[in-house]
Amino acid sequence: MKKVIRKTLLIFTLLPLALTAGFFPPTVHTTIKSVEGNRVTLAKPLPVNGMSGVVVHSFGKGLQAITGILVQTAPGVAAVRKGDLLDHKGLPTPKSVAAPGDKVIGGYLYSNVLVLAPNAKTYARIVRGGGRFWIHPDLYAAFLAREGDSTPSPSNLAAFAREAQVGLVYIVQRDRAILFDPISGKVVGSRPFHPVGQETKYPFYNRFSKISGGFFGGGGSGDYYKSVGAIR
Repeated sequence: MKKVIRKTLLIFTLLPLALTAGFFPPTVHTTIKSVEGNRVTLAKPLPVNGMSGVVVHSFGKGLQAITGILVQTAPGVAAVRKGDLLDHKGLPTPKSVAAPGDKVIGGYLYSNVLVLAPNAKTYARIVRGGGRFWIHPDLYAAFLAREGDSTPSPSNLAAFAREAQVGLVYIVQRDRAILFDPISGKVVGSRPFHPVGQETKYPFYNRFSKISGGFFGGGGSGDYYKSVGAIR
């Protein structure tokens, strides 16, 4: 009987870890091999197309700064643009966004994850997995209220990500969970997922009963799955 209890406890201990194992693309450190316009080739490809990353340029004397943001469009090939995640007014402006030899961090801030779930129990099930800095949807709900938006969208997720330093958004949709990269606007992970219970909160689970100045609150009516289903 004791052995059965131990095995059961072990299963429940490992279950949250199994929910995230192999789901999150790992952060990758590589360099730029060549540059042609806004297209760069990488010394080592990122694990998933659609992953975003940052270009880190060295100014010498130990000074480094992010000068560009890139998105992998094909294995080892990425589109790059001027970075706007961090402001470095004290450093000189480089002549180009990216140059051969510049460092690349693919999956930059991927450890910072916003969770959008239909209810509190599903949210708790996800964050028990650990291994990430989970960003509570209350912060995003307050952001939407401030901005006057009513539902999640790629554009307001991108704006919130820049403000709160979010790398990924974990979204529970119908019968699956996805990982949405708000910087690239691409889905970089998907797997089957069944929420806990049937309860849903619109537009997503958060702990506010009412958000002053916003268009929604705890009593708002709508379909949670419809509100997040357009993100794909």
